[in-house]
Amino acid sequence: MAKKAVATFNAKSGERKLVKCIKMEKSPKSGAYVFAEELVDADKAAEYFKK
Repeated sequence: MAKKAVATFNAKSGERKLVKCIKMEKSPKSGAYVFAEELVDADKAAEYFKK
């Protein structure tokens, strides 16, 4: 299950829109679920969740 944060972040240079993506992944070491967070361009958010 993955969710996309509602807040957007503005980069200092230009008009790039960034979104904070939070994805739940299973740890290969312990088998527990961990949350991976990353700032991604708004256009590439869908690609991030497909990985």
